Order: sequence, then structure tokens, then C-alpha cells
Amino acid sequence: MPLAARTRTTRLSLIVALAALSAGCSLNPFGQPEPEPVPISRDGQSATQPVSIARGERRPASNAPRVTPMASTPLADDAPQQYTVKRGDTLWDISATFLRDPWFWPEIWQVNPQIENPHLIYPGDLLSLIYVDGQPRILLQRGGMQGARLSPGVRVIPLEDAITTIPYEQISAFLTRAAVLEKNEVDQLPYVLQARGDHLSSSAGVDLYARGDIDVVGSRYSVVHIDGPLIDPDDNSVVGYEALYVGDGTVRRSGDPSTLFVNESQREILNGDRLLSQDVIIPLNFFPKPPDTAIDGRIISVIDGVSRIGQFQVVVINRGERDGLMNGDVLNVMLAGEVVRDRYSKNGFLGGENVRLPDENAGTLMLFKIYDRISYGLIMTAESEIQVMDLVRNPQ
Repeated sequence: MPLAARTRTTRLSLIVALAALSAGCSLNPFGQPEPEPVPISRDGQSATQPVSIARGERRPASNAPRVTPMASTPLADDAPQQYTVKRGDTLWDISATFLRDPWFWPEIWQVNPQIENPHLIYPGDLLSLIYVDGQPRILLQRGGMQGARLSPGVRVIPLEDAITTIPYEQISAFLTRAAVLEKNEVDQLPYVLQARGDHLSSSAGVDLYARGDIDVVGSRYSVVHIDGPLIDPDDNSVVGYEALYVGDGTVRRSGDPSTLFVNESQREILNGDRLLSQDVIIPLNFFPKPPDTAIDGRIISVIDGVSRIGQFQVVVINRGERDGLMNGDVLNVMLAGEVVRDRYSKNGFLGGENVRLPDENAGTLMLFKIYDRISYGLIMTAESEIQVMDLVRNPQ
């Protein structure tokens, strides 16, 4: 081959190699940088731009021991050899189809480097159960593709069609009406300065004057009243505040102060009430997995103020990023065993000795929004009644 031709070939190879590197392809779904979260609206509108489900490095927790992963991944008794993804599926549902415990999904996911966006799953995709070195793996084949893609080609799939890990509508049903705010968040929120006409309280159909960092005209805000503090039972410190929904408004005029028209109200809006943007940043695409660190915490609040907690309700736990937690981490909810008196033991003293009964499994939750000391979790399964102050621990 002439020298000029060899030079052109070498340059072309270098360009192709650099392009492959810049594309960020990886066989490790957890080795990518942490993606930007998906913006979703509190008024029930769908996400505008789902993200890659690659995960970033976890910030190590100084006081949390590492957890050793299980040696084997237990499949569901009726796990299929193949499954075609349907619209409306979630990654949790698909994981439960193949696995006895859905949070072991990262252990069996087989990334196919020949597929565009191999971490995302779309309706119509075919998932196949295979074995590699005797271990189960799930291989993804894009819908409409027969076998591996061996030749160059372009297949355009809108990112918003990718399935999410947990159902958005279940989260939005709670976050549109209530929230929990970290302690340092409260002072940063915009607030109601005064109602037009100098009323001490306001309701639907009136204008509010508000101050703070407020979005452009047409933006929607929830008006919330800051209620009682959230106390960490471990050290009795304040870790956040309940934010009670009182109304909803739209920005009519920007400035300092801005003008907000109240669309609806469930109770009187008071001067000093805070404003929460209805464009909430919630990531919806991630892998369910056990935490990498040992977690022993409690449920300290339930969104919407109910006393009995069931499936698909949102709770707050007293553990967060400082403890090594990350979006997608799965925890067991445990009912603490009560202490009873054994009046029948020969070793009984003064009417019997006290015996603590074992902690019992009450359900499973998945974390979807992590703060420093608290986290939001969605109850995925509820085997018995779940209540505030129940325990949360690593799945066994």
C-alpha cells in the first residue's frame, strides 16, 4: 500500500477510535457519570427528557460499613425465557418477572455494546434470559431487530418513550399536594409577602405579592404552609419540615415583588407561606439495587399525612446521602418486635422475664430522591400495615 494511503487509513482509524471513546460506550451500566435528573411537573404533566440509567460513583459514607453482595442471584420460579416489553411496564415490574427479588436486576443485566443507549428499555424490546459461565443474564434486543446489528444504521427512538423504574403517576399523586423540605431549604424558598388589598389571608381568585427567586410569567407554584419539624429519633435533631399544601397559583407579573394569581386554595393562604415550583426534579430512570452500605434507619414521615401506609405511598426516612444512599436503592421495612413478658420460664424473676420478639418484614421501599440526611421512598410492596417509626434495613 502506498505511504499516502497507509497514512489516510491510520488517521481514519484514530478518528473512529476517538469517536467511540467520546460516545461513552461502556459494558458497565454503573460506570457512567451521574445523569441529570428528569424534570417532571407537579401538575401531572409527563417528563420532558428522560435520562440515561447509568449510575455514578457513590460518595463514601464515613460511618457506614460496606455490604458484601450475594454470591448468586435467585430467579423467579416462573421466570420466562423471553419477555417483550409493553407500554406501561416499569423496570421494577420487569425485574420482578425474572427475579425473586427485583433489586438484584443489576446483577443479571447484560449490556449489549452494539445497541444504541443499551441502558434504556423501550416498549417492543425483547429481553432474553441466557446463561454466561453458569450465571443468569438478561440480554436486550431492540424491537424490530432480528439478531445482533452487524451493519451501520440509524433507528430513531424518542427518549421519552423509555420505560421508567417506578410509575410517575404514583409519585406525582403525593408530591402535588404535600412535601418534606430539608432544614436549609425553607429559608431559600420564595414567600408570600402580602395579598393584594392588604388581606391577612387569601383564597382562590385573588392576587398575591411574592418575593424571592421566582420563575417567568406563566410559571405555576404550589403554596405551602411550613408545619411542624421532622425529628431524627436517633439524636432528636431537626432534619426537615412538613410542608402542607394550601393552594396553587400562576405568575402574572415578574419583578420584586412578583404577582401570583391564586387558581385554587384548600385553606387560607397566609403571609409568609412558601412557594414551591411545580417543576420538580425527580429522576425516574435508575436500576433498583440494594445499598452498598449497611443501613439501619426509620420511617419518620408519610406524605399526605395518613396513619396507615400501603403500597405506592411516599414516605420519608432518616437516612440519606451521608449514609451512602442513592436513587434506586431498595430497603426492607421492618416492624420492630414488641417486648413481652415470659411468665412460663423457669428463670422468670418477679413474675417473668421480658423477651423481645423478632422484627418482622412489613414491606419494601425504593428510594427516588436523596438529601443529605433524609430520603424520599416509594412503598413497592406492603405485606402488613406500615407505620411511621417502622425500621428500614438492607434487604435480606
